[in-house]
Amino acid sequence: MKEWMEQLRKEFPGLKVRSDVPYAELTTLGVGSRLPYLAEIADEKELAAVLKFTASAGIPVFILGGGTNLAGMDEPCPKLGLRLSKAGFSGAEKEDGKLRAGAFIRLPELARKAAEAGFAGLAPLAGIPGTLGGALRMNAGASGADIGGFTAEVTGFRLDGSPFRQEGAQVVWGYRSSSIPEDVFITGALLSLPAGEPAAELAAIEAEVLERRRREPSGRSAGCAFRNVSPMDPAGRLIDECGLKGCRIGGVKVAAEHANYVVNTGNASEAEYVELLSAVRRAVAERHGFYLRPEVKFLNPESEKKVLAAAEPPKVNVLYGGSSSEREISLMSGRAVADALRNAGFSVVLTDVTECRLYPEMLEADVVYPVLHGGYGEDGRIQKIFEENNLRFVGSGSAASLLLMDKIASKRLMDRFGIPTAKWAVVSGRERQFPEELKLPVILKAPMEGSTIGIVKVETEAEWEKALDDELRLAPEILVEEYVRGIEITVPIVNGRILPAIEIKSPHGFYNYDAKYVYKDGHTEYFCPVVSLSGEVVRKASEYAQLLYLGAGSRDILRVDFIVGADDIPYMLEGNSLPGCTATSLVPKASKVSGISFERMTSGLVYAAMKRPLVRSGAGPAAEPAALPALRPSRPGAAPNPALLRLCRWMFRIALVLCAIPILAVGFQGLLAGISGAWVMIVNGLFLLCAEFIFKWFNLLERKTK
Repeated sequence: MKEWMEQLRKEFPGLKVRSDVPYAELTTLGVGSRLPYLAEIADEKELAAVLKFTASAGIPVFILGGGTNLAGMDEPCPKLGLRLSKAGFSGAEKEDGKLRAGAFIRLPELARKAAEAGFAGLAPLAGIPGTLGGALRMNAGASGADIGGFTAEVTGFRLDGSPFRQEGAQVVWGYRSSSIPEDVFITGALLSLPAGEPAAELAAIEAEVLERRRREPSGRSAGCAFRNVSPMDPAGRLIDECGLKGCRIGGVKVAAEHANYVVNTGNASEAEYVELLSAVRRAVAERHGFYLRPEVKFLNPESEKKVLAAAEPPKVNVLYGGSSSEREISLMSGRAVADALRNAGFSVVLTDVTECRLYPEMLEADVVYPVLHGGYGEDGRIQKIFEENNLRFVGSGSAASLLLMDKIASKRLMDRFGIPTAKWAVVSGRERQFPEELKLPVILKAPMEGSTIGIVKVETEAEWEKALDDELRLAPEILVEEYVRGIEITVPIVNGRILPAIEIKSPHGFYNYDAKYVYKDGHTEYFCPVVSLSGEVVRKASEYAQLLYLGAGSRDILRVDFIVGADDIPYMLEGNSLPGCTATSLVPKASKVSGISFERMTSGLVYAAMKRPLVRSGAGPAAEPAALPALRPSRPGAAPNPALLRLCRWMFRIALVLCAIPILAVGFQGLLAGISGAWVMIVNGLFLLCAEFIFKWFNLLERKTK
């Protein structure tokens, strides 16, 4: 390192280089010992030259900003620190109706300068102490606003000294992340801000700064230690519910005021800080099943690895895509599920499934999470592959998936269980005539399609032939339903729990593919809870949905659709065993109303799959899944009702008695009349009376022989 520094000083005699700089001076957290070398860059010309030299000489460098979210090192850092000077990179000036700002300006100062220049919008960010460069790197935000939403352009230099420029619209701005390349040294940005009244904006800025000071703990910290799982699952609350406020290791402790702040109470070491963050990650994983990811940045890459290794998350293979007509919806749903699981800290691999076969990623995962709509993704074929290869997976098994996917088979199941459904019939290419038992208008449905693909409304006899021809291109048999005019609702069930029903109002009264995803004819309205129906009607629909869930042998997740007619009867349309999971999908909406975030819902489905025993033999024993956290259930599960079980037992006994009495009576009459063989009737009757006890006796014998 000394040889490198001699080369650097010789090449740039005017460069300001400091030695053995305490991290207590460079970072707000202050853990660690000293940074061996820090070079402060005066301007862009010097920065480009230094970067070109260090790249050609093989001198490793790292970029140091304001140090508000950085943990230093106990051991000497093997890299040269580069930091922009305040004088050269802290300006903010108007430029063609926008604001050009340097990367080293602090956000509170940036917000004030913007307000003085007649701009607004940055007040929510004024309480964040970091620099603009760091804010752009991590898309800093607060109170619903983030810096990415105002960025028109980002400028800087790559680590080889070449200039970098990217429009804000080209950057992918995520939650506390951006797609700005890691090898870019950000030097400034052009911000597009709305106009504002300076006095009002300055007052809002001061109010935000004061509020931030009020709610944040005093003492040295790097801000929030962990990323929030979701707005409904903030890291601070999760840590607090683990009882960790005030928890201390050496010179660091979890703040009593806000559990997501870890405070340096003295001369804390990097090792102590890493140990405490590791303990927090373990505790939250065991209590909540979430694997918190650090928001703080570590100068030592091994430190972050240690924190992450404190609680290993399950490995999940999310399947999306498929080859059905619903591929695009599956791609959207799969990405949404993968993002939610990653927010929850899970290790996720996305696989675009283009054919129904076993993929290597499936075998490497603890759980396979199919988010496939239509075709082999929902009709049980891919589930059959999971079962044959001893894979744990989310969703119903192969038999239930096929039953629910097939609209005709589902109709027969509804009839068998006495679930109200619209009058229906089946037509085909050979039997094309309009079903005489039905009345127009009717709905034609291809039995194995979803997302309302292959669904046509026929209102007149003249439309019948063409509509039927179109449908027969999709399937050899077509389901025909009488159209029920009414209010459409859907009832989601997740892990056996019935979620609030959702009322659906499409712009033209028919919830087709456009109403779900395209909005060419206007946006569909959703109401959760339902607003147009009585609680009794919704309760009845929920009971029917649960009956289908149990009767079809479903598990994990099911969405059941209904039309409530003018007679207030909920007529079941169909059940969907792998419902959509996009931002506009129905199950996540109902889950959110229930107080369950999308992240909690998806992770709960993964854990349900992990807990299930494998019941089929295949190519070999399944790999043991990652250790399940000892979750404390926050809500009651779907355990059988004891009173209902007792009622069923007594009904079974009464049925046996009612069957046995006539048989015994006939047997005794025959015996008195001298009919040979009457004793057989008596034996049968006695067997029925004693059947329950005989079965229990055989069961006891079977257990003793094992």
